[in-house]
Amino acid sequence: MKIGISIKLDVSKIDKSRLFKGDKGTYLDLTTFIDLDQQDQYGNNGFIAQSVTKEERERGEQGAILGNSKVFYKEGGQQQAQPVSDFDDDIPFN
Repeated sequence: MKIGISIKLDVSKIDKSRLFKGDKGTYLDLTTFIDLDQQDQYGNNGFIAQSVTKEERERGEQGAILGNSKVFYKEGGQQQAQPVSDFDDDIPFN
């Protein structure tokens, strides 16, 4: 199954000490958790955090949350838009 996800990051929250050089650029490891079945009050399905090392995870440390993720497409045509709750039934559609 394919899904489309939009991601919004607050880059000012990046711990720059976690940036690392690779062969083709400077990188940052991120982790995301996505719940396809639930959204928060802002329509987000998950969040994005800076990854932590195995040792940090074992100590219970968590990476800084940098932003949110929102599923905007699910394969199979399932609509992601929220229904309009204050729809006016008196509006004629001809």
